[in-house]
Amino acid sequence: MSIALWKMFADLDLSDARNHRFRSLHDCFTRELRDGARPIHDAAGTLISPCDGIVGACGKIDGTLVLQAKGFPYGLTDLLLDPLLAEAHRDGLYVTLRLTSAMYHRFHAPADCRVEHVTYVSGDTWNVNPVSLRRIERLFCKNERAIIQCRLDANGDPLTLVPVAAILVASMRLTFVDVLLNLRYRGANRMSCAAPLRRGGQMGWFEHGSTIIVLTPPGYALGDAVVPGAVVRMGEPLLKCLSVSQVRQTDAPEILGTSACQDTRP
Repeated sequence: MSIALWKMFADLDLSDARNHRFRSLHDCFTRELRDGARPIHDAAGTLISPCDGIVGACGKIDGTLVLQAKGFPYGLTDLLLDPLLAEAHRDGLYVTLRLTSAMYHRFHAPADCRVEHVTYVSGDTWNVNPVSLRRIERLFCKNERAIIQCRLDANGDPLTLVPVAAILVASMRLTFVDVLLNLRYRGANRMSCAAPLRRGGQMGWFEHGSTIIVLTPPGYALGDAVVPGAVVRMGEPLLKCLSVSQVRQTDAPEILGTSACQDTRP
């Protein structure tokens, strides 16, 4: 009955779920997909979307400043709590993906990579809807979040994913860290790990809808369909790596001065 009521007020689609009977609403929130429900785009030099979501602010990182919403910038050092990691993404690219409550809540690896560090930051649980993003400055830097530092297998580039919790979402799970991340862990908790993941492999899940911020170094461009307001699904192309020839032929400031990005997979 609760799920039927939920469907009346939200665009809840369970046709792609592995199971169709659930023990609780929480079980439904954290549902898995049936095999093949999300085809994985596998073109060389692309990064796939780690989750289902609505594209929020996206584009070039201005030095180490990123837009939360128009007129609301925030610094990567405030978000990541690591000046060196912020510098690794200077003048790079970012995409903010917002998950609604009815969406699939698990997130996956954007490419073949290795997770090197995870920093869990206890914090607030402000709502991350567009209204809040336009009213509360540096909201993502205040909320509970996990900073997942990855290294791409193809070219050794750093890739950082920041799942940000929100209202009613005071916990998240990571499949490669055997601990429930929640508000009982006060402050920043840094954990080293060496977890290899394949493109599309499961990384973890939220206990409800929230946001994931994807950060790259210079040398990447947005996918053709990635614009604010667009709905993307896990496995669809999100970002593409630019080759040396593309970098040299363009005068776009966001990709000048970058090194080559060569995909070495067979």
